[in-house]
Amino acid sequence: MNPRHVTLFVKVADVAGFSAAARALGLPKSVVSSAVAALETDLGVRLLHRSSRKVSLTDAGQAFYDRVTPALAALDEAASAAREMQTALRGTVRLSAPVEAGTRLLEPLVADFVKAHPGVSVEVQLTSRFIDFAEDGVDLALRGGPVRDASLVARQLRTLDSGLFAAPSYLAEHGLPVDVNELAQRDCVLFRATAGRATWALTGPSGERAVDVHGRISADHFAFALRAVVDSVGIGLLPLFLCDAEVAAGLLVRVLPEFGVRGTPLHLVYPSARLLPLRVAALRDFLVAGLREL
Repeated sequence: MNPRHVTLFVKVADVAGFSAAARALGLPKSVVSSAVAALETDLGVRLLHRSSRKVSLTDAGQAFYDRVTPALAALDEAASAAREMQTALRGTVRLSAPVEAGTRLLEPLVADFVKAHPGVSVEVQLTSRFIDFAEDGVDLALRGGPVRDASLVARQLRTLDSGLFAAPSYLAEHGLPVDVNELAQRDCVLFRATAGRATWALTGPSGERAVDVHGRISADHFAFALRAVVDSVGIGLLPLFLCDAEVAAGLLVRVLPEFGVRGTPLHLVYPSARLLPLRVAALRDFLVAGLREL
């Protein structure tokens, strides 16, 4: 049974005629007549009494009409709701981000966005896991580093630099290093290290210098590493944006400030720009503008 044939039949019944239905729909009368005839053939019953003067429903036609008209109305209502979700600033946006970037960079922007748009809710998923958009039901994701998946749209927001930091109490006890090579002799707080060792490739005034470092604490979240550095465990190589508040509060000091890791790109990623709901596009544009200004 063709749903379009059902729609045309209902229109014929509503206006009690093929010609009137054809004019209302902007179709040839023959198309409407053939559609109703095909529907009758599919159902195996006559739905309409036809005469040269008028069209009326048979008993089977009346029963069928009474059942299908609420269903068609529900379909129209569902279509309208879907279109409204696409074009209105209303509904839920699901956003994924690494823990540190989500907490320090996204939270103020998301807060401002929901205040400005009362009809939109934002569900934020903070994780270091590489999310799957379809499986996880995510609309937007913040990702550091290159985006190699050609099926995704990636908007570069900024680059994230990292630098060396230590607590004043650690430096008071162990002294301030004046050369990169001294880091090999210091306790360091590491990020995703193997067996307590890592190699830091640091860019400085004369180019890149690599130094092998060691430490008794290694974490897979920068937020944990940051707290360990603040607690005077050792020197950490940390994203600059993550340390601003601690530096301002006197909890951290920049070490060897001319050295660091330059330019890890930060992207806002989403599956496709085609038919993107307005609420998702609005949050995307808001975050792009906000993160580029920071």
